[in-house]
Amino acid sequence: MSKRSKLIETGFDAVGLKRWQRRALAAKTMSRGELLRFSDRARELRMQLDRLVRTSEDRLTIPREGSDTFQKQRGSDWAWRADAWRWRNDQTGQASAVNGTWIGPDLQLFHDCPHNEISARQLRNASEHDMAPYAMRLDVLAFEGSFMSVVLGLPESAVTGLRKHHLVRLSTTIEAERDIEIFARLNVQHGPNTEQFVRELQVRQGESWVEFDMSDADLNENRIDRMWVDLIFENPAMNQVTIRDMAFSRSPRAEI
Repeated sequence: MSKRSKLIETGFDAVGLKRWQRRALAAKTMSRGELLRFSDRARELRMQLDRLVRTSEDRLTIPREGSDTFQKQRGSDWAWRADAWRWRNDQTGQASAVNGTWIGPDLQLFHDCPHNEISARQLRNASEHDMAPYAMRLDVLAFEGSFMSVVLGLPESAVTGLRKHHLVRLSTTIEAERDIEIFARLNVQHGPNTEQFVRELQVRQGESWVEFDMSDADLNENRIDRMWVDLIFENPAMNQVTIRDMAFSRSPRAEI
């Protein structure tokens, strides 16, 4: 585009902006017909503007959408970041989330609070320290239930080749408005049995991690079917918890 064309386009944009500013100021005194006509046009315009903003955020914000870069264990033979932290969700928010609400791909919220005063939404990470493109935020108001958890199903690749000599690492970056205890429970189903490993997560600035040692359980290596993790929140009332990142890696334990 030539310099003259850019100047003309900028002029048209400025005129259009002033026109919509006048309409916004006059909205309280417009006739019903005018208000209906302009509101329909404003919605169409907002749809395109929102589309432009979303695309620009995805292209200009670091980390780039889809990134699966994070600190992995040395000698890792498998690593994975869930899509909820890599890609924009089609439905970015859930207000008054009921028990069992899907808040992202393979990501479910469970609770027994009778008032459903819990909301969940995806947001864009933008800090230079963030490694995941997106974050998941939970806002909890009054909470009268006995439990709240987020359950993430791990892909088939997580259990392919999984053996008792493996260490599975969960790397997280979690922030909270108030002090809160969060536990990660890794579930490994093998045949009719399910082994569970529980570790407390650190809620602080920056990345933290916990490891699950498969040798701590009596696993039937030939019948491992699937694996999933529960994040269990203790006393979550009146708190905002932001999970900036959640990623997994697996490595053979060093032989002594």
